[in-house]
Order: sequence, then C-alpha cells, then structure tokens
Amino acid sequence: MEKSKHIIRVALCVAMLIGGQMALSAIPGIEVVTILFLSFSVTYGVKDALAAGTVFSVLRCLIFGFYINVILLYLIYYNLFGLFFGLLGKRILNAKPFWRLFTVSLLVLLFTALFTLLDNILSAVLFGFGKEAFFAYSLASLYTVIPQMLCAVATTAMFFLPLTKVMRRFA
Repeated sequence: MEKSKHIIRVALCVAMLIGGQMALSAIPGIEVVTILFLSFSVTYGVKDALAAGTVFSVLRCLIFGFYINVILLYLIYYNLFGLFFGLLGKRILNAKPFWRLFTVSLLVLLFTALFTLLDNILSAVLFGFGKEAFFAYSLASLYTVIPQMLCAVATTAMFFLPLTKVMRRFA
C-alpha cells in the first residue's frame, strides 16, 4: 500500500508541476513550479521529492524538447532542491510560522538564483563559451531571473503555509 501511495503522490506532484509550467510558460520569470515542488518536498520528504524531481525533469523535456543543457540542468537542480528541502522538511514544518516562512522564502530566493547560475555554467561548459560569451549569456539571463526570484518569493510567502497544510492532511 505504501508503494501505491508513493506512486500516486509522485504522479500528482508531477502533473501539478507540468500543468503549472505549461500554463505559465509564455510569461518569462513567472512560475509556480518552485512553490509546488517546495511544498511537496517539505511535506513528503526526500524519497518522494527525488522521484518527482526526476520524473518531472524527463517529462518536461519530452514536452518542451530535449536539449542537453536543459535536461542536465533540470535533473541536477530539481534533485538537489528535493534533497535539500526533503531533508529540511520536518525542521521547517515544526518551526514557528513566521520563521518557517522567513527561512523558506530566503532559501527559495537563493535556490532560484542557483538555478540560473547553474544554467549559465552548464551552458558555457557544454557549448564552449568563452569568458565574454559567458558574461553576455549571464547578463541576458537577468531579464528572467530577477522576475523569477521575485515571483518565487511572493508565491512562497502567499502559498507555502496553506499548501503544506493541505498536503499534510493527505500525508
């Protein structure tokens, strides 16, 4: 029965992540994947988070196209994210609401910046960018990362507590 629950939780999470990404894919920097995956990882832990992160990364590339830098970025980032927040889960959920929200919002801000930094580094290495091309690519990514960071913090501040509360009911 536990294996069935694991599969169902992961499938539902991946469906929400894909649906959220597809719904907002036309708007640069605006996304709900972070808050959905954050709440899931914190609530259900490392095992479910790593499974969902991997399945989401592969399925996302099936839908939007396989590019070596993107599949590597997603597999590395979402598994790192799921591992980190899955391990922190119980500590975060047991903290006082203000500190829980403050800590998670700050960490989400850092992880969102890490996503773009990792993308910049992977793209530079895989495509052989020189120093100037790397800086130009990194500078161009600011157009997306700044709104993405603001969106991630805003959605975390608004939805983290209610989403984890709902998810905990089904845990």
